This record gives sequence, structure tokens and C-alpha cells, in this order.
Amino acid sequence: MEAPILPFSSIPNLFSFFIFFLIIYLIAYFIIFPSWKPKLRPEASSCVISFFHGTPAVFLAVTSLLADSDRNFHSTNTPFQNMVLDYSIAYFLMDLTHYLIFYPSDVLFIGHHLATLFVFVTCRYMVYHGAYAILVLLILAEVTSFVQNTWTLASARKSDVEFAAKVYSVLSPPFYVFYSLVRGIAGPYFVYRMLSYYLSGAADNVIPRWIWVSWVFVVVTAISVSILWISNLWVELYKEMSRKFEKKVR
Repeated sequence: MEAPILPFSSIPNLFSFFIFFLIIYLIAYFIIFPSWKPKLRPEASSCVISFFHGTPAVFLAVTSLLADSDRNFHSTNTPFQNMVLDYSIAYFLMDLTHYLIFYPSDVLFIGHHLATLFVFVTCRYMVYHGAYAILVLLILAEVTSFVQNTWTLASARKSDVEFAAKVYSVLSPPFYVFYSLVRGIAGPYFVYRMLSYYLSGAADNVIPRWIWVSWVFVVVTAISVSILWISNLWVELYKEMSRKFEKKVR
């Protein structure tokens, strides 16, 4: 199958998806969270657009992959898979805009979004192949997003809202376990399979080596940061539980 001659034919879809996320963000910021503290409103609004991206993207990605009987690490992207990539590109562009406006000094998240956009854009608009690998990674990245966004919102208000504190307390252990399994086991395993396949040279005729090396580098870096993040949360949870246990003993 030949690569599309007019890659910009899907720009209207990409623009429509971006407008969709922009509208959701504005509704969250000005209508859903108007009473929240100014420091919390942007983060909460970002969580809302993540709700509208994460879980839908998982279902869309899974459906697009199951519909492709020829899927492999270097197969040609199908129109459905390209649509899912456009959907995610639009989300990350919107969330990147959010960080540039409200948190311009947050180099880690800005760098993460730019790197993620590089992976999606090169897959979608440069090589037209490899969506199978990228969408599986998207599934692994977003399958925890619903719980993570709920946890993040509860964490933001746990100090002044009793219900939020209860949700945060109840949700933390299972969320940490779920996140650890996905990012600590499933993610590295799939990246190992991905790297092994690309190192064999089977994809070199359709995906330039520098591109798939860049993809692997971005993903390995993201997984490493995720493991470090969840490890710190486990340490904090252990310390908190230890303090509570000591108070009960006393």
C-alpha cells in the first residue's frame, strides 16, 4: 500500500479535534470549576480534557487495531488508526498550550508533551507506518488515565474537602498497584518486543532507523520517569501508613 500523497487532507479532522478539546477545557475552567482556587483551576481543567481523551482513546485504539488483520510493528497505518493518532495529537497540542500558558516553567511536562507529539506526528505524517506499536503504547499510557485523573482531582482538594480526602485515601493503593503493573511490567515488556523487532531490520524499508530509535528513546525515557514517579508515591504512602500505625500504637 502506498503512502498517502496528500498528508494534510486530515488537517480538518485534527483542527476539529483541537477545537473540541479547547471547548471542553474552557467549559471546565469557566463553568465547572469557577469556585476553585486560581492555582487549582488550570490543573483541574487539564484533568477534564484528559478524561475526554484517555479512556475514549483506549477504546478507539483497541478497535482500530482489532479491525486491522495485517497489523504488525511496521504495517501501514489504516485510516481508522490515523484518526486515532489525530485525536491524540489534538489532545496533546491542547494540553501543551495549557502548560505553556499556566506552567511555562514546568519543563518536564512540556518536554514530555513535545516528545510525545514528535512520536505521533512522525508516525502519522512522515512514515505512515508503525501505528500498531504507537497505539499499543498509547493504550498502555492511557488505560490508567481515568483513575489517575480522579486521584489527581481528589488530591487537589483533599486538604479542604472531606469527601476528596476519603476518595484520595481509598483510591491511592489500588491506583498505585494498577499504575505499577502497567508502567512497570506491561510497558517495558512491550517496548522490549518493539525494540527486538526493529533491531532485526524488518521495518527499515518503511520506518527509517533514526525514527524508530527516537521512538524507543522517548518511550524508554517516559517509562523510566513514570517508574520513578510511582516509586516516590509508594514511599510516601508507606511513610504515611507508618505514621498512622505509630499513632494507633501510642
